[in-house]
Amino acid sequence: MFERLDGILAKYDELSAKLVSEEVFNDYNLLKKYSKEKSDLEETVIVYKEYKQVKNNLEEAKIMLEDPEMKEIASEEIINLEEKENELYAKLEILLVPKDENDGKNVIMEIRGAAGGDEANIFAGDLFRMYSYYAEKNGWKIEVISTIEGTSGGFSYLECIIKGNNVYSKLKYESGSHRVQRVPETESQGRVHTSTATVLVIPELEDVNIDINENDLKIDVYHSSGAGGQSVNTSNSAVRITHIPTGVVVTCQDERSQLKNKEKALKLLKIKIKNDLEEKQMSESQKERKSKIGTGDRSEKIRTYNYPQNRVTDHRINFSIMELDRVIDGYLEPIVDALINEDMRLKLAGVKSE
Repeated sequence: MFERLDGILAKYDELSAKLVSEEVFNDYNLLKKYSKEKSDLEETVIVYKEYKQVKNNLEEAKIMLEDPEMKEIASEEIINLEEKENELYAKLEILLVPKDENDGKNVIMEIRGAAGGDEANIFAGDLFRMYSYYAEKNGWKIEVISTIEGTSGGFSYLECIIKGNNVYSKLKYESGSHRVQRVPETESQGRVHTSTATVLVIPELEDVNIDINENDLKIDVYHSSGAGGQSVNTSNSAVRITHIPTGVVVTCQDERSQLKNKEKALKLLKIKIKNDLEEKQMSESQKERKSKIGTGDRSEKIRTYNYPQNRVTDHRINFSIMELDRVIDGYLEPIVDALINEDMRLKLAGVKSE
């Protein structure tokens, strides 16, 4: 661990020297690159320097124990310094955990009604409302890209982009199958039904270097539809693109211009193809899968919303909260925090075992 920290400290000093050199100062791209690298290391360096200072002070305090007149003061100082040393050591362990480079990015979210017919679509709408409230609390913005509304409410399909600070870091654990247990409004005998909706969350990447052959695309255009199936406009502005080799399909209908919808759809297509490739690579690495909470697979049951008991349970970490009514209104913080803490614990355990 300390070899890694010494290496980080040396790298930080090297970057500091480069940033004041004439060569870098006159090259904006290099200046931006090295500034970011230095910024990424800064907190670790500050904490490590403080840790080293505390260690030095601790050694001096132990020497003071040999002086009868200073023994009492030194003993008290040693207790405080050892407590500080342990605190900083734990913080350094966390800082050395590999960062997810996508944490600061916006996300593309898909919500689909799955098993349960109309009730599944209604539940998909409830999930979208929950994420909308949570986004509002965090100061994020939601841009709906495409929807297919359920015949009795909700959505059989909804895709949106959620924009803001560190969106992916909070929502990346939401991918999977969400299960609801409740009495549907259409149930005349008061029986509890179980339905599911699936959620997929992927980071919105700025630059995706994937070459797509135009001959591999099937492009359809149609009228954009709004609430209740009403046509948004009379032109064929909505675009659906199918990538035939992978079967990936994207639709975009939020722009009035067919050209803009096509441009946005192509960007989304590249992101989704890249995500599919990464998922396949990840599934081949069991070690990588074990270091994460769940697989992110859409078919994996991750959470149950039990209305009769007002309980939400996340099955990956065996975490329950008896406040479903608040959760469905956007009170996701306790669940998200529990998932982040467990993810950190698993990653830290992986670092320690290396």
